Amino acid sequence: MRFSAYSAEKGGGAGKIDMKNAVKKLQTLIFPPKITPEQFRHKIEETFSTVHIPSRVECEEKHIGNVPCLVLTPEIASSNRVVIYIHGGSFIGGSSKAWRSFCASFAAEASSKTIVPDFRLAPQSPYPGALEDVQVVFREIHSAVVQNRESSSSIIIAADGSGASIALALVQSMKENYRSAIRNIILFSPWLDLTYDLKNISDKKGSDGLVTVDSLIRSGELYTYRDNLSHPLISPLYISPEKLEKFPPVYMQCGGKELLLPKYQAFHQLLTQHGVDSVLDLWPDMIFMFQMAHEFIPQAHLAIQRVGRYIQNYKKEKD
Repeated sequence: MRFSAYSAEKGGGAGKIDMKNAVKKLQTLIFPPKITPEQFRHKIEETFSTVHIPSRVECEEKHIGNVPCLVLTPEIASSNRVVIYIHGGSFIGGSSKAWRSFCASFAAEASSKTIVPDFRLAPQSPYPGALEDVQVVFREIHSAVVQNRESSSSIIIAADGSGASIALALVQSMKENYRSAIRNIILFSPWLDLTYDLKNISDKKGSDGLVTVDSLIRSGELYTYRDNLSHPLISPLYISPEKLEKFPPVYMQCGGKELLLPKYQAFHQLLTQHGVDSVLDLWPDMIFMFQMAHEFIPQAHLAIQRVGRYIQNYKKEKD
């Protein structure tokens, strides 16, 4: 069964939304002007790092290849799938530690072991540093899957924000034997276009008070040089039709108030036009990465539960 759906949900979930504090927290994910990358990274760690790991998820630090990673294993984990989660942070910040709580909740809902690489960050390590690191992790995981001949293991690539650009670059750069091992691609509020075409979708004030055109372009130019921003490995919206042949199923979850909503819709349309299974899960009243502000937005829990159901039921629905 081909997924080509556009779903919407308003409300749902107990508790009152505190959008003001949600925006304040989530603004930390967007690289602002007038601070250094080091200050930005420190702010992300200060805001999102926590010793609490929800849902009794086991946490282990290990190197996969030469890349430090966090391995999150929920109490109930399928032996038939593993997630590689590529965190956001504007290409410049973020870490497995800062994403640990969110990814633990994701792992529990998906009943899937989840690996979060600490890839190199811009501008000290610009493109393709992060891509090379996640390629190393993927190859190691793929090798382990192939060796486990008694299991029908498959790999899920998940990402948010700027991490989605890296995740989709990873898939585009794969040979067919690697790509065939990918079961699904899960994207939260993905950055799909870092070109100056962004100027055409909004003025400089982001529609949800978080992402702005200038912040996207500024982050992109620290990740790579300006003339490279339209490359499909940077801005996946410009992927060629040939690269979409045998492309893995894509599930995108986003908020209806996001600046980049037209880009999500365009990518969803591009995928479906070329026969790719695609779901655009739109939450109309929500903002960029609302899933990471669960203490202020009760719907965040429902959103992650929905993604978890999609992952757990996909094979049955596909058959």
